[in-house]
Amino acid sequence: MLSEFEIQAISLSLKVAVSAVGISLPFAILSAWLLTRTQFWLKPLFDALLHLPLVLPPVVIGYLLLISFSPNGFIGAPLAKYLNINISFSWQGAALASAIVAFPLMVRAIRLSLLAVDRNLEQAASTLGASPLRVFSTITLPLMIPGIISGVILAFARSLGEFGATITFVSNIPEITRTIPLAMYSFIQTPGAEYQALRLCIIAIIIALLALIASYWLEHKTLQKISGNKGL
Repeated sequence: MLSEFEIQAISLSLKVAVSAVGISLPFAILSAWLLTRTQFWLKPLFDALLHLPLVLPPVVIGYLLLISFSPNGFIGAPLAKYLNINISFSWQGAALASAIVAFPLMVRAIRLSLLAVDRNLEQAASTLGASPLRVFSTITLPLMIPGIISGVILAFARSLGEFGATITFVSNIPEITRTIPLAMYSFIQTPGAEYQALRLCIIAIIIALLALIASYWLEHKTLQKISGNKGL
């Protein structure tokens, strides 16, 4: 049986991961489309900035978020003053940190899927009078679904395991920001709590495996459907 502490950590981790994916997905699709379908002179810099979280230490990302979104930060101060919003040291802040760290993985998966879309299909639809938005929504987007699923699952799994940026930005507050990795860290720092840390470790592995299996199954079903539609 799961303890109350474990249930809190798991539920908070799932809430943060799902929110992080929800935050990232629209921007990831737009970014992937810009990288594959447009040309502009700042494109190399744009690409580098998108993938910067992959190479930066997570603590650096957390620190930048802290100085930006704290009540005295250049973003956090206006949010607190005019909208009464403060995301530092909250689960929303944990979701934002996780979204930024996982964002490049989602973009890469969606971009690869978009590169595989047959441009001839898009051009044929345009020739028949379909608007760019209709071409994207009826042809491009459905063919991108396997990549979108892969990106969502990768970002979800990465968000579940986020530690450095989260603890730097929102600290390790029980019932508020203490996700599975932060709960494990707390147990590791507590003498005699190695068993509880091991239990959370096993739980994290099980959740990650289930996510990857679900990703494989959804991709397989989606590819089967796309192949069937092509055969009609």
